[in-house]
Amino acid sequence: MPLDQEFDSEEEGSEGKEMSFIGHLEELRWHVIRAAASILVFAIIAFIYIQEIYHYVIIAPSQPDFWTYRMLCKLADVVGYDELCVKALNFKLQVIGMGDAFTMSMTSSVIAGLIFAFPYAFWEIWRFIKPGLKPSERRSARGAVFYVTFLFFTGVLFGYYVVSPLAINFLANYTLDESIINEFSLASYISLVATLTLACGIAFQLPIVVFVLAKVGVLTPSFMREYRKHSFIVILIVAAIITPSPDIYSQVLVAIPLFILYEISILVSSNVEREKLREEKRLADLGNTPD
Repeated sequence: MPLDQEFDSEEEGSEGKEMSFIGHLEELRWHVIRAAASILVFAIIAFIYIQEIYHYVIIAPSQPDFWTYRMLCKLADVVGYDELCVKALNFKLQVIGMGDAFTMSMTSSVIAGLIFAFPYAFWEIWRFIKPGLKPSERRSARGAVFYVTFLFFTGVLFGYYVVSPLAINFLANYTLDESIINEFSLASYISLVATLTLACGIAFQLPIVVFVLAKVGVLTPSFMREYRKHSFIVILIVAAIITPSPDIYSQVLVAIPLFILYEISILVSSNVEREKLREEKRLADLGNTPD
């Protein structure tokens, strides 16, 4: 049973009960505590297996045999563009401070906890929000936890397997002078990978944001279609920023999923508009029904 539907009967049975402001704060506090506890649990599990996580996950994009680089080499053979193939990453990672290795282990564990606990943490927040919605709004938002979680993890995978390797490849091979050796701190490397990965997870929530804005009447499908070309230009600029590599293929690899997200958002907005029209027609028919 989906998490956001498990307590429907309990919520519907108590929806008529009013709660004081202090009561709402107390309820929110416990939801936040449970969400934070889930993050802590996953962070502890990640810390136990931190060496395996570093070897197989965190450090992997810095190795030329990483899955993404191998796929880029195959793509380079297909399109006949050898520069797309990543054969070497000219940099070394280093830990400078005495306690930096332990600090980065803790930081990485917390980041892993945030990612893996996201479904449960969001479900806890959703349980707090859901009772305040109207029945029609709850029906429209059915499956919210599933869709938000799916989009988040899709974005995280996209950030990890596509955006991060492209950024690492460019920055690792960018030099000001041949006499300068690229030796990056582990902290800066993890910051780059974590930022890009989490940013993509958040960016992939675009259809959810559009759904909410369309529900409140701020955004319409006609508006999104009218400014589609402008949006595509913005997407290309964003792709160029997060993939600083000068080759067009890398930018296209990043831009295509963003284009798809925008088109999905238009479909979501259109569906919301159709639901509104059906609801208005139903209410109009009820109003015209003779007593």
